[in-house]
Amino acid sequence: MHPNPGFRKTARAEALAFARTRSFGILASSGADAPDLAHIPFLLNENGTEAQLHLARSNPIARACTGPLPVKLAVSGPDGYISPDWYAMEDQVPTWNYVAVHLTGTLHPLPLEALPEMLAAQSAGFETFLPKPPWTMDKLSEETLARLMRMIQPFRLDVTAVDSTYKLSQNKPDSARLSAARHVPDGFGTELRQLSDLMRTPPPEGPEKG
Repeated sequence: MHPNPGFRKTARAEALAFARTRSFGILASSGADAPDLAHIPFLLNENGTEAQLHLARSNPIARACTGPLPVKLAVSGPDGYISPDWYAMEDQVPTWNYVAVHLTGTLHPLPLEALPEMLAAQSAGFETFLPKPPWTMDKLSEETLARLMRMIQPFRLDVTAVDSTYKLSQNKPDSARLSAARHVPDGFGTELRQLSDLMRTPPPEGPEKG
């Protein structure tokens, strides 16, 4: 995470709510030659202690996880380039604002019997965001469902630490931060409107760590 403690004060509940709403991240574990990474959807429980996910059986992390495996799940949010001109201040430098939450913990393989309920819960949760009747698992043929079950494996991530970076120009005077926020939607990055909104109203801080 970013070393500047000023960007790491967001309350734990806020960081978990962000990760839960995002529901997609990069799962990382230690590989033989380099870190193994997997881009995955997940379901995070209400208190942020457990996430359910599935991996293709051929995934290196799935093959390595025959028992408890230390992992980190990185969840990224909006990000964008910040031009020094936008601050309306002298002697500034370019930077990049972004939001990221890291969930550290232990990955556990689950029995295959847990897979149907997990997949149904995932699709049910994600379908609620769409303006249509929800898709359900019973729309699959038995043949297709059986083939799917042979290809993937269920896992549980027990979360032991939550870290976040909300880099939103909090280290600048309010006037400079708000000035930059007005320019962000016309800039370069991803989900710039959301980034601009976050810069205007940074999330609440949690208790001091240390």
